[in-house]
Amino acid sequence: MVLPVKVFEVRGLQGDPRDRLAGWRETEQVEGEELQLLTEVLDLEAVEDTVTGVFARDFIRDRSYRRKVRSAPETEEARFWIVPNEQRRFLVVMAPSVARGVKKMLSNHVAVKLGGILNADVRESRITSETLQKLHEANPKATNLIWFDQVDIPGVNKLCLSGEGLADTGLYREYLGHGMIWYVVYTGKRSGYTVGVTRNAVVTNFSKSTEDEFLKFVREELLTLIE
Repeated sequence: MVLPVKVFEVRGLQGDPRDRLAGWRETEQVEGEELQLLTEVLDLEAVEDTVTGVFARDFIRDRSYRRKVRSAPETEEARFWIVPNEQRRFLVVMAPSVARGVKKMLSNHVAVKLGGILNADVRESRITSETLQKLHEANPKATNLIWFDQVDIPGVNKLCLSGEGLADTGLYREYLGHGMIWYVVYTGKRSGYTVGVTRNAVVTNFSKSTEDEFLKFVREELLTLIE
């Protein structure tokens, strides 16, 4: 199973986040029906220095049944972790992706809501193009794919290197001279996971692991890349 997370930085958080998150919920009445949609924080717990929980939200989904559209409530969930790193705190959100025809809960939505509950400044984390460049150049054989954006070639929005193209140092330097590295897929030296990392700290694990194992990788290998 592919595991995607997005990492945010939490600033201005005072005290234990569980004090504000425990038991939090809000309801929304569905117009014209005896139905309330619930948004809440579930399964809140502290594991050593990390606070983890599940952000759950009800929504109405339209389905086609015998040529008629019927609406029914559903619940989607996103697991999150609040983790310290040196003098900083980060929010890691594992939210569903956008499914075809369905507006799913995104990581940014979860981060905004949790920031409001915590009365804290939650903002996107950033990894510089130079950091991704160093990540690749430290072990080029471990890199599987590189995307470049902000390309200065007319009519070209993005450039990609993969396969044998990654071994062509001249081609890599040429692409680097025309754009910035946006996305790198590489195999971690310590973990052995094949992961994709973007400049806005979206991390996708293409290798087999549990959620907690992946979080360990994020803490040990990814947070050090964030500026």
